[in-house]
Amino acid sequence: MKQSIWQKDVVLPQFKSIQEDKKTDVLIIGGGLCGLLCAYYLEQAGVPYILLEGSRIAAGTTGYTTAKITSQHGLIYAKTLQAYGTEKAQMYLKSNELALSEYEKLCSNADCDFEKKNAYTYSVDDRRKIEEEVRAVNRLGFGATFEETYELPFRTAGAVCFRNQAQFHPLKFITMLAKNLNIFEESFVDEIAPHGVWVNGHRVQAEKIIVTTHFPFINKHGSYFLKLYQHRSYVSAFDNVPTFSGMYVDENKKGLSFRTYKNLLLLGGSGHRTGKQSGAWGALSNQMRAFYPEAVLRGEWAAQDCMSLDGIPYIGQYAKNTPDLYVASGFNKWGMTSSMVAAMILSDMVQGKKNEFAEVYSPQISILKPQLVINGLESTVNLLTPTKKRCPHLGCALKWNRAEHSWDCPCHGSRFDEDGSLLNNPATGDLDSKKP
Repeated sequence: MKQSIWQKDVVLPQFKSIQEDKKTDVLIIGGGLCGLLCAYYLEQAGVPYILLEGSRIAAGTTGYTTAKITSQHGLIYAKTLQAYGTEKAQMYLKSNELALSEYEKLCSNADCDFEKKNAYTYSVDDRRKIEEEVRAVNRLGFGATFEETYELPFRTAGAVCFRNQAQFHPLKFITMLAKNLNIFEESFVDEIAPHGVWVNGHRVQAEKIIVTTHFPFINKHGSYFLKLYQHRSYVSAFDNVPTFSGMYVDENKKGLSFRTYKNLLLLGGSGHRTGKQSGAWGALSNQMRAFYPEAVLRGEWAAQDCMSLDGIPYIGQYAKNTPDLYVASGFNKWGMTSSMVAAMILSDMVQGKKNEFAEVYSPQISILKPQLVINGLESTVNLLTPTKKRCPHLGCALKWNRAEHSWDCPCHGSRFDEDGSLLNNPATGDLDSKKP
């Protein structure tokens, strides 16, 4: 996998692996940003916990983010107002604004390139969508504005502007966050049972378990293989380009995103459902040359995001029948604020505290959404596709990713390198055959 710019200038702290049986109050499985924030808040509360990471902390999605910290998640508020009403939409906005303020507090004592920026969601051709979102957000009591997008190198129909949002260097932040936490790396969970797991041949017992493994890997509870799919997108970093004062994202999933980091412009796009094909980095470079012919490529990488059925993450009890098992997933490309929201909710829940935002994100909401039909069709087609390469997760046909030289699953997003080694979950092991 290609390195992101975040990974090139940071040395993360290292932690030993599990070498003996252990017992704790709370076990966190997954050492990305969400799991680390859960550990941080439990540490602050004095709650005994253990965090298990199968490889290295922040080695997955966290290391490949564009690291925008914002409560503006595309055009979500008009949709949420229509689907769920004012109260739920207000709580979603309030929780993400609180997440933003928490980052600002934590970053005040950390060298993590935290910067306040305005965030813009634009549309290339639909002014009506933008105007509807501005009205919706203002109905919720937040001062969004309609803006023109003069910084962008192409014409748009306008943008929704959220002022005083932020961006940062995610791995510099994690270096500060993780150094005093109770973490075990290279500790891949082999088996999970009520109140415990097996890892490296050792039993780790816990009263409560939080799963923050990007895509939930326990299939027999929660139906996450129906409720989630994964979306892949690409990022290229260029210098010798103009500096943008804001952060920009297209309301269309196939559109472009922009943010700056020091002298670099990070251009994101070429998005597609994992297992499909796109122009990847080549398409981004072609677009940048058209925008800014003098631009110089300095880095490129890819990101993978779990997408929920309705744009709202799943945070809370893993399933109705698992009272001591919790989950956070489906962050829909907004993993920075969603990770913080999840950590605040879950650290309260495992302590038996009521959290005012928990109901908004409950994984036990109805799954009867249009996206469910699409997910079901994709799974059916790929389960019936004849091929020798099949995903060990649930048996779907794997597709060859020409841009990244990997075997990708269109059903649930597991990925494997050319030799069959696991790159992305929910699969929990390598392919049986080690040759493509």
